[in-house]
Amino acid sequence: MVPSHARVVIIGGGIMGCGLAYHLAHEGWSDVVLLEKAELTSGSTWHAAGQITHSTSSFALGTCVGYNIDLYSKVLEEETGQSVTWHGCGSLRLAYTEDEMDWLYQTISVGKGLGFPMELVGPDRIRELHPFYNLEGVKAALHTPDDGHVDPAGAAFALAKGARQLGVKIIRQCRATNVTQLENGEWLVETEAGDITCEHVVNAGGTYARQMAAWSGYDLPATSMTHHYLITDTVPEFQNLDKELPVVRDDRLVSGYIRMEQKSGLIGIYEKANPNTVWEDHCPWDAEHELFEPDYDRIMPWLENAMERMPVLSELGIKRAVHGAISHPPDGNPLIGPAPGLRNYWCCCGTQIGIGWGPGLTRELARWMVHGAADINMREFDPRRFGPYADQAFQIAKAKEDYLLRHEIPFPHFNRLDARPVKPSPLYEDLKAEGAVFEEVFGHERPRWFAPEGMEPKDIYGFRRTALHDIVGAEVRAVRERAGIMDISAFTKVEVSGPDAATFLDALVPNRLPSAPGRIALSHLLTEHGRIELEMTIVRLAEDRFYLVCAAFFEQRLVDYLTFTRQGEDVAITNRSTEWGAFTLNGPRARDILAACTDSDLTNAGFKWMTAQEITVGGHPLWAFRMSYAGELGWEFHGPREAILEAFRAIKAAGGAHGLTNYGSFAMNAMRMEKGFKGAGELTNEVTLPEADVMRFVRMDKAFRGKAATEAALATPLRWVCAYLEIDGDGVSDGNGGEAVLSGGRQIGTVSSIAFGHGVGKLLAFAYLKADYAAPGSELEVVIMGESRSAKVLTAPVYDAESLLPRTDAQAEAAE
Repeated sequence: MVPSHARVVIIGGGIMGCGLAYHLAHEGWSDVVLLEKAELTSGSTWHAAGQITHSTSSFALGTCVGYNIDLYSKVLEEETGQSVTWHGCGSLRLAYTEDEMDWLYQTISVGKGLGFPMELVGPDRIRELHPFYNLEGVKAALHTPDDGHVDPAGAAFALAKGARQLGVKIIRQCRATNVTQLENGEWLVETEAGDITCEHVVNAGGTYARQMAAWSGYDLPATSMTHHYLITDTVPEFQNLDKELPVVRDDRLVSGYIRMEQKSGLIGIYEKANPNTVWEDHCPWDAEHELFEPDYDRIMPWLENAMERMPVLSELGIKRAVHGAISHPPDGNPLIGPAPGLRNYWCCCGTQIGIGWGPGLTRELARWMVHGAADINMREFDPRRFGPYADQAFQIAKAKEDYLLRHEIPFPHFNRLDARPVKPSPLYEDLKAEGAVFEEVFGHERPRWFAPEGMEPKDIYGFRRTALHDIVGAEVRAVRERAGIMDISAFTKVEVSGPDAATFLDALVPNRLPSAPGRIALSHLLTEHGRIELEMTIVRLAEDRFYLVCAAFFEQRLVDYLTFTRQGEDVAITNRSTEWGAFTLNGPRARDILAACTDSDLTNAGFKWMTAQEITVGGHPLWAFRMSYAGELGWEFHGPREAILEAFRAIKAAGGAHGLTNYGSFAMNAMRMEKGFKGAGELTNEVTLPEADVMRFVRMDKAFRGKAATEAALATPLRWVCAYLEIDGDGVSDGNGGEAVLSGGRQIGTVSSIAFGHGVGKLLAFAYLKADYAAPGSELEVVIMGESRSAKVLTAPVYDAESLLPRTDAQAEAAE
């Protein structure tokens, strides 16, 4: 019998649903109902291989993995009495090439920041740990001794038991049939056994998640892909082993993993061709413990490699073939967090490595639901990172792409090109003709850098410096010495207008609103608990009209924040992110170039710094904002797509005589680091305003959402502080983010952003440090590619510390 009401209803009884139920109860919410249509773990969980490794280059996922291994190996069984059958055999990730070696060095750099035990070992040590693997061509391996594997069903059952012990109600053999939101904001979950009304609903449906989301009008971006692992007959050479061999991850030749399964061999393969989708439109409701016939033709090249790598398996038969469906979002990262546009509808699905990632992710989701924010940066998992552009065709194409990349080297900034472009800007074709290499951000195509003729974009991938270093350096110097122009159409652009617009926004933001039309301010949006949701620029276009600009990634987050905090105010919220375009012009020659395209007064007296005007550029009216993320004299131009294109072309034509150069987001990032401007990597849901060191944008004499929590943060010792670092360069590697920061060999922080400042010739970073180590002048170390480098906490931006250049006047230029 189902209850009529609950605080939370979780739909789905796999590792994700059981994990969330367990962690919600541990966070204090026990009025939770978990519904499972069949038996617990009867979906993807039951056929999982169950491995988990500390080897990850993602700081957020690494945090989850570390927690999960502790949970499986120590905590869960002790707490519940339910066996999880933990095998702490360790792992080896092999490297055959220099690029793979660099991947391991980067992993070590991140792992040190997480306190993970790991070491790089050579062939002799690999042979000691695993005497049966063919090491021909192997340079080294990352040994993570505390890794292992777990019984997937046992782990899920233990989580379910722990949840029940704390009051969660788990109902099996009860299929949900519909989920709709009531007028009062509550959710009605219809089931075969009756209806439940709840405050929060959670989609933990695994391969059913997409069709379940459709009940509520949400096109959840996930595709079911099938994956093989095979279990051999008993291996005679394993019979007398006194301990279990480590799991071997051979990304190059096997495209997967090989380990012991009792006294047999287990081979898992992510084939690098012809990936297979199933149930694209509908997963059958009667699919329980569902497996597909093995497709040996599809996996044979990698299976043959596996047998060649592990000769002791080559003469044995296959006693079991597991070919099951796993849910893949377009980028391979799970969908953990709020569904776009739906209040209190949460996603807990799309997790292709559910056993390895699931419990840690569900702990963070539980914290998010209960406390308003997770304790790790959830940006890479937030379902709102996808918008309506991610239709089914996009989802399928990107899921296949992700599957094929599952065991490829995860190069920094690797550009996934399938199913693009989706939302090209009005400048796209012009920039493409000039060599632009684009990245996709919330569906938008934004230029990263501009390739010289004859250079292939793939030539720049690497963990160390490549030819891209000099290309980005040239773009930075062009902006610093002359002028540069960049397409910034991808920025989120939202207008808030109406009689109550000022009152509505003022109650949300910690900074003062721009006081008059034409003024510009920078501020943040917070949760009620004082954590940072996002940073945005606020432009007051009129007394009752405001224009908000923030990073492309936060488009849906901003729209939802404004929509869900509105309490009857007379305001209109208009998303102009796609219908409007934007570009920016920066550099000492910016005024001269713009003057040739407009009759407007561009002097300091006529167009002050940090103000906005509607002007005509190249015969087309648009909004011009005098501001610069590059830290130079400059303007941003925003307006309808057609006007933006023509204005851009006019500026380009006028700029020829002044050495105007295209630049992209990589150069923009390098310049913002030189200016000490914090970005999305620093301003996250993990931190408060004092921790992010952005209190200069806060006015504590006014009311704003999250003020009480901000006051509390100011009154207590800070957990960590965002510090600005200069790091010794070696001319070879400039880091990739997530690196450990040390003091006297002890880990005291982690890098959030890192880039070489080409304008100043320095390697720069932001890092979150324990507060005692964040004082200006502190001497520290940063681990880059496995090696410690000297670093120092800076007192001010290394480029134009007083920000005089953006305020440059035309008359002063003429005098020079």
